[in-house]
Amino acid sequence: MLTRIIGCLPAGARHCWPARCVVIARYHEDHGVYGYRPSAWMQNCTAETSVCPDVQRNRVHSAALVQLVEAYRYYGHKKAKVDALDMQRPKPTPELDPAHYGLSSSEPQTFDLTGILNVDQTSASLADIVQHLERMYCGRMSVELMHLPTIAEREWCAQRYEELHQMVLSNQAKTELAVLLAKAQALENYMAVKFTTVKRYGGEGAESLIGFFNQLLRQAAQSDLEQMILCMPHRGRLILQVGLLQVPATLVFRKMSGLPEYPSSSKNCTGDILTHLYQSVDLEYDTGRLHFTMIPNPSHLEANLPVCMGKVRSRQQSLREGDYSLEEGSSVGDKVLCVHVHGDAAYAAQGMASEIQALAELPHYNVGGAIHLVVNNQLGFTTPANRGRSCIHCTDIAKLNGNLVLHVNGDYPEEVVKAGQFALEYQQKFRRDVFVDLQCFRRLGHNEVDDPSFTQPTMYSIIRSRTSVPDLYLKEVTEAGAVDQAEIDSELARNQEELNQCLKAAKTHEPEPTTLGKQWSSCVEAPAHITSWDTGVDMELLRFVAAKSVELPEDFTPHNHLIKTFLEARLKKIQEGNGIDWATAEAMAIGSLLYQGFSVRLSGQDVGRGTFSHRHAMLVDQTSDGAYIPLNHITPEQKSFFEVVNSPLSEEATLGFEYGMSIESPKNLVIWEAQFGDFFNGAQIIIDTYVTAGEVKWRLQSGLVMLLPHGFDGAGPEHSSSHLERFLLQTDSKEDTVDGDNVNFAVVHPTTPAQYFHLLRRQMVRNFRKPLVVASPKILLRLPEATSSLAEMAPGTSFVPVIGDETSNPKQVERVIFCSGKHYYALHKQRDQRQAAHDTAIVRVESLCPFPAEEIHQELDKYPNAKEFIWSQEEHRNMGAWTFVAPRFENLAGCKLRYAGRRVLGCPAVGVATLHQEEVKQIMEDTFR
Repeated sequence: MLTRIIGCLPAGARHCWPARCVVIARYHEDHGVYGYRPSAWMQNCTAETSVCPDVQRNRVHSAALVQLVEAYRYYGHKKAKVDALDMQRPKPTPELDPAHYGLSSSEPQTFDLTGILNVDQTSASLADIVQHLERMYCGRMSVELMHLPTIAEREWCAQRYEELHQMVLSNQAKTELAVLLAKAQALENYMAVKFTTVKRYGGEGAESLIGFFNQLLRQAAQSDLEQMILCMPHRGRLILQVGLLQVPATLVFRKMSGLPEYPSSSKNCTGDILTHLYQSVDLEYDTGRLHFTMIPNPSHLEANLPVCMGKVRSRQQSLREGDYSLEEGSSVGDKVLCVHVHGDAAYAAQGMASEIQALAELPHYNVGGAIHLVVNNQLGFTTPANRGRSCIHCTDIAKLNGNLVLHVNGDYPEEVVKAGQFALEYQQKFRRDVFVDLQCFRRLGHNEVDDPSFTQPTMYSIIRSRTSVPDLYLKEVTEAGAVDQAEIDSELARNQEELNQCLKAAKTHEPEPTTLGKQWSSCVEAPAHITSWDTGVDMELLRFVAAKSVELPEDFTPHNHLIKTFLEARLKKIQEGNGIDWATAEAMAIGSLLYQGFSVRLSGQDVGRGTFSHRHAMLVDQTSDGAYIPLNHITPEQKSFFEVVNSPLSEEATLGFEYGMSIESPKNLVIWEAQFGDFFNGAQIIIDTYVTAGEVKWRLQSGLVMLLPHGFDGAGPEHSSSHLERFLLQTDSKEDTVDGDNVNFAVVHPTTPAQYFHLLRRQMVRNFRKPLVVASPKILLRLPEATSSLAEMAPGTSFVPVIGDETSNPKQVERVIFCSGKHYYALHKQRDQRQAAHDTAIVRVESLCPFPAEEIHQELDKYPNAKEFIWSQEEHRNMGAWTFVAPRFENLAGCKLRYAGRRVLGCPAVGVATLHQEEVKQIMEDTFR
């Protein structure tokens, strides 16, 4: 730990300051010294002390020097020369003027630097000290560290930063860096010549990121880290992949030639654009071995951040580290490192940035700290920085959590390398996020066919007149004699020949199947027919699991209301074997999967209790606030986890996180529940770019389950509909062809707890994975009619896509009503009131996608005398399942349906109770007319 001389004069005690308050002490949390202006009263401190004048003056000057050093650590970044284009106006920094602290540049005194500044000398003049501080904190690299939350972090960072600043790279390291930069430039130039019209979103101007990652990868391999998982946007992605991450240039050139990146044997794969390619590879260095994964990214900038975090967290679970370890001493982040790359404009403006900051240090989301590299082009498409953010730096959002921030000039690759080293050292020591702001430029436009001078003439006049970063660095190190130009030329000649050979092989190259892990080797492509999977469980095991789900320790005090209505009620139901409600069915499904060795994660806002106070998977001790999850204690030897995650009020980041968890391992059931079904729209970007399209774009399977409470109960526009129509519109179900299981995701609207039980188990039992959207219930959670028996979950049972009517005489039926979900119970009640059971059948379509055409046929065949076929729904005509099911009934079942439901409306539901009741009445009149 550093010790520092600090002045801590109380406002009313200036007369005794020299004798009492100049001390050598730790920097106190509640007593910052930066920004403090003591010069006037320092000069007035005279004979009111018994200390001799020379000693007194030295003490005053030493305290003032400490304040000056702290000021550079706090404000130096404002003055730093980190702009690669030298276009930024320096910020006023009067705090860095020695006179501000009563120090004169003409002062002949030599200062003792011990415990004040980490330099290779023990004393220096003020002029030399200021010069050194200027180079360290206002030079080509700077740091923001004084906002860090703990003394330990601030002291360690100051010391290590000042040590690294004086570090000099070896000639070998300089040669390696020069070769990497030169090859990156050669690749960009080669692609520009050979593929003149292809948008590659090149890294020209940001080539120093190659040095950053070379340092990071080698250093990580040398440490105890085993895995690195990276998410990255488009800019500079290709030079990193080919230059360091072993992506064959042949594959890149093949893609640029318009050919697919996936093997010819792959089916139902659309592929993605060039700069969304990803890979998983083992990297070997002389320092060690590292498994590296780059996840796929969509064009929605920053959407990949929570996906990366979720995948890292799931990998940590697979490796049993940190929270998932069964051994003492393991910390999250011991083996797996999370790395994010951002663009400056996107990171400053996208809400995802603050959402992942909210997740970063929360239980169940913490990944042990991530390293963030911001490729700061100082421009977003055509938007300059002063129009793209209100803060000084694009990284200022990092201060929400008090994270370390480094700023570095991309024109100086060696400084960038040092930043990479510092970032990893800090992350490994403190397991907190760290940000590196790589200030560079974009040599070409947003893409290679764009002309940026339309909107940034001054900036691009500077850019086009300057030498490239690789050439600048090569000239510097060769002129200094650190690197042999002939060696570089030889490397580039070999590289040119390799690129030529890769281009020749591109069109005939057969790509390797791309996956994100060997753990998925047991999964196959979904079949083109609907398969019934036996998801039943032995009834005694179900009773055992259900009993365990409400078993509490002797010293645990549950809420009085729950003892009878929940704990005892569940035990009674499972003993009787009837009246099983949704929460009990869910607990048995999850518990049986845990018993089989699968892990389950349930996340969302207030999921532990459940929005509707029905679940109580996590019980809270009424005397201590301690939480207890009974399903984590099914058996003493249990090794699988039930992770119950009460998430922050976030949809986009939390759903992205869960999707990332789901693509890591097929052995984990990952469930995300929206507080109300409507709220999924906050996560629409994740749904559009990952959940619905991840398999067809990238061949990634995901078993993610989305529970979206749905039902029109008079709760108004934002608490009624999960917008089934949106999900159905996004499926790749065909109107005139039987789907089979090979749709991009499933959409279901179940009516019984047993159906829900089988759906959850089916996600894990099948040998393939598909996302599942469940329009889950609200009032059905406690509706006596909406219960099941244990026999419906016994061996030999499974999810039923269509539930037919139990009509005693099908030949008398003249009207067949098709519906789904909660609406069935209202229709059933209405039929009874109208005494229409003899001629009206009600059929429940539980699976909307895949569309159960064969089962529909079987139901229609039961009613040979039926004259009218109706689709009845509680949603509005332009919403719900109507527009999806109508053409499929007609084309696949030869049945033209009549619509009965709410009229067309521009919002999901009315907000007036009387209007709601009028609509309910009208639906029934339309259905049974």
